[in-house]
Amino acid sequence: MFRQTALKSSRSFARQWSSRRLASTKTIREALEEVIPAKQAQLKALKTEHGSAVLGDVKVEHLIGGMRGLKSMLWDASVLDPNEGIRFHGLSIPDCQKSLPAAQGGKEIIAESMLWLLLTGKVPTEAETRQLSRQLAEKGELPDHIVKLIDSLPTSLHPMTQLGMGVAALNHDSVFQAAYEKGIKKSEYWTYALEDSLNLIAKLPALAARIYRNVYKPENDIPGINKDLDLVGNYVNMLGYGDNHDLTEYLRLYIAIHGDHEGGNASAHTTHLIASTLADPYLAYAGALYALAGPLHGLANQEVLRWQLNMRKELGDNITHEHIKEFLWRTLKSGQVVPGYGHGVLRNPDPRFIALQEFCETRPALLADPVIQLVKKTYEVAPAVLKEHGKTKNPYPNVDAASGCVLYHYGLTQFKYYTVIFGVSRALGALTQTVWARALGLPLERPKSLSMDAIEELIKQ
Repeated sequence: MFRQTALKSSRSFARQWSSRRLASTKTIREALEEVIPAKQAQLKALKTEHGSAVLGDVKVEHLIGGMRGLKSMLWDASVLDPNEGIRFHGLSIPDCQKSLPAAQGGKEIIAESMLWLLLTGKVPTEAETRQLSRQLAEKGELPDHIVKLIDSLPTSLHPMTQLGMGVAALNHDSVFQAAYEKGIKKSEYWTYALEDSLNLIAKLPALAARIYRNVYKPENDIPGINKDLDLVGNYVNMLGYGDNHDLTEYLRLYIAIHGDHEGGNASAHTTHLIASTLADPYLAYAGALYALAGPLHGLANQEVLRWQLNMRKELGDNITHEHIKEFLWRTLKSGQVVPGYGHGVLRNPDPRFIALQEFCETRPALLADPVIQLVKKTYEVAPAVLKEHGKTKNPYPNVDAASGCVLYHYGLTQFKYYTVIFGVSRALGALTQTVWARALGLPLERPKSLSMDAIEELIKQ
């Protein structure tokens, strides 16, 4: 009943903001200065009036099961509903596709419009979006010491290791750290966290593109940042694919809808935990990237692609639904999971998967690709097989069931790099919450741990 009320409230909020696209010349900082006081007052009221309200019971299965599903974290920008999927300040992915500004000459959501929504809770105007694109482009060049650091690393070093090192080293220029050392009011923390966060988001494309060039295409020059392009437009251009409009549009969509996925996932939670120590956003997000690099988090889309390519290699080109069904059962009976299916929270097809499928369906070249065809056919067969198997809570596809396969089609065939793209994306939501944690004065995160003996004693009591 509470969930239904909350969802109705979210939909009402979504309609409210999707209808408010008035012309504006505010900067994102000015927009935040308007909304932060109301959020601070809301948090104060929750603490003083409802501090003893019970949100759920902690069970032994939560404690030993990775805290899965335990309601214990404030994360305001996005809420993940098991049935409806992700909503960003009340807006579903289809809502965002209808209301958030695209790039000039494009149709897909861009990172800047999603970042504005995540930070302010409001749909940006066209002018606000372009202004933010320009602001990020002007901040996007890498400092010389970062260029020297990345160029000095062995190309055999994993791209995610390099990305984390580069992000951590950017804290050399942290305005939050410098201001904190001089002594600033707590009420001002968020302004410096915002500046660091925008600087980091702005530099991630150049950093990620340099790693790609060094590891995979050292013969290529890296174009400079075009201040008239959006964040992802520049990123694709620096990767060397700037003439591929469809890939650019795909990565705009991919990065925007991957930007946030509630706060409990490992990379988002790591950012929140490290930032709660008052570490600057660079150090907090460097830790998040190493959480993202783990096989149980950010590597899923490359595992899907590898599995799909193995299926095609084994079964050939004329693959029927029955062939796929047999391959699925062989995978399950061998003790393996079907990659790209199931989710820790979702109990229906992931709306992000649906959005990527719809993107494919509008492009004949993608529809003709055997790997993309295989993704679609697998979706038509896998849920029934997984239901019959009976060991998967969610037999439906998540976003990873499609995302890597589209990258592969467009020539980004280097599997190890896929998580770097994910890392560029997830900064939008994780750093948004770092800004808000400082604005709301959230404390150091410090859960209580228990030994097995202590648990047994509590059970006896």
